[in-house]
Amino acid sequence: MGMTVSQKILAAHAGRNQVEAGELINCKLDVVLGNDITAPVAISEFKRLGLNRVFDRDRVVLVPDHFTPNKDIKAAEQAKILRDFAREYDINNYFEVGQMGIEHCLLPEQGLVLPGDLIIGADSHTCTYGALGAFATGVGSTDMAAGMATGEGWFKVPETIKFVYYGALPRWVSGKDLILHTIGDVGVDGARYMSMEFTGEAIKALSMDGRFTMANMAIEAGGKNGIFEVDEKTIEYVQGRAKRPYQIFNSDPDAPYAEIREYDVSKLEPVVAFPHLPENTKPVSEAAEVSIDQVVIGSCTNGRLEDLQVAARLLKGRKVHPELRVIIFPGTRQIYLDALRQGLIEIFVEAGAVVSTPTCGPCLGGHMGILAKGERALATTNRNFVGRMGHPESEVYLSSPAVAAASAIKGRITAPWEIEQAF
Repeated sequence: MGMTVSQKILAAHAGRNQVEAGELINCKLDVVLGNDITAPVAISEFKRLGLNRVFDRDRVVLVPDHFTPNKDIKAAEQAKILRDFAREYDINNYFEVGQMGIEHCLLPEQGLVLPGDLIIGADSHTCTYGALGAFATGVGSTDMAAGMATGEGWFKVPETIKFVYYGALPRWVSGKDLILHTIGDVGVDGARYMSMEFTGEAIKALSMDGRFTMANMAIEAGGKNGIFEVDEKTIEYVQGRAKRPYQIFNSDPDAPYAEIREYDVSKLEPVVAFPHLPENTKPVSEAAEVSIDQVVIGSCTNGRLEDLQVAARLLKGRKVHPELRVIIFPGTRQIYLDALRQGLIEIFVEAGAVVSTPTCGPCLGGHMGILAKGERALATTNRNFVGRMGHPESEVYLSSPAVAAASAIKGRITAPWEIEQAF
């Protein structure tokens, strides 16, 4: 029997020719990732074991991105643990403030995650790297500690759901809309501990930035990982970035799937997820007139250059609604520089938005955009749980950058075409 791409990657890293869903296997890891929230716990466990080295100084990656620049003393102490550990153990891929970015934007950009890799990260959105044809998944901090020490991890081989998207993407419909529509269809636990394999003609037409967005939110459907076939766009992206050899895996024609779901994207419009779950989705035309207090554009989901370009296209020459605040945070230092050179930052500032250094702050209600009681935010982030962005009686709506930018102008949830028609 054939294997899916996820099964092939796991088999190769376990030194096996074949694996089947449900098997427990031990695998060699290509990358182990931690941030300023999760890595300190892993580091504490690592040191408790009395270990004097990591398995590979090039394959342990530490990124202080959640509470940086440090918002308070506790955040500073957390970041210092990473900094000191990186110096003590001579970690080559530690990214300091000013050189860093949001981890899931940064690692692909830096060529640290590649097709065919097996990656664990102490962050649930590690599944982002599946856009490159890698098996990437989030783990707990103790698993991260074990991974740093041994370069190995254990896995239960997941079943795979195949998601097939056909038809041409309508104007203003993006990868964010595809994944929100999918989560709305299957539910937040509809793919629990399953590999979500994204394919079809619409996926082939999707940009790499769009694919990163979709893979990023696989966890919001309960997925173990999200993964894409490696094609010419993938290869073009990794060329010039890759710092080591990589291997390409693809699913066999007779690969076993637990389920196959098909979507005609030509009938879609931009999607909005209502509080308090990503599965609570509606087309933007049914979300109109919901007033908002804050718009957030950025995050590991939609903080890439394409996202900023879309937002700038709508905000250029226009003003943010006077009763609204808008926060834009590019995913990495390089994305910030590219946006600066393209004139996007000037567009945002002139429109009345504030542009932040790369940080996860607003997304998890950490800093740089906390909501007060009763306030509503529309965000291009990935989660809208109760209290996700601040007060437990605040609300978060999720959307694409296009919907977020259009809504920033109107002061309510707005379809992008309304802005085109009005101006």
